[in-house]
Amino acid sequence: MSFIPIVVSLLVLAAHYLRGGCLPIALGVVGLLVLLVVRRSWVARVIQVVLTLGALEWLRTLVTLAMRRSEQGEPFLRMTLILGAVAAVTLVSALLFETPTLRRFYGSSSDV
Repeated sequence: MSFIPIVVSLLVLAAHYLRGGCLPIALGVVGLLVLLVVRRSWVARVIQVVLTLGALEWLRTLVTLAMRRSEQGEPFLRMTLILGAVAAVTLVSALLFETPTLRRFYGSSSDV
């Protein structure tokens, strides 16, 4: 159950990059899905870093689009709420690797 938000966050992030024309990054993010089955602590950290950077990318996109829409006099509140929620879910997905279940799964030290 812990993997569902992580998988969804990675897929939505890959779709974002694909829509932006960044096929190599989109494929790299999709490739991380394969790593989820590798039970090593470094895998958890790599995916955690990618998801954290993904959350920052969503916030950057939010600010860019909100500014553009505001300048053009277009509504932007709904888009801001949606992208803010996507950024929050992506960040929470990164934090799931700190739960006892995923720490045990990936063999992460409890001292970290």
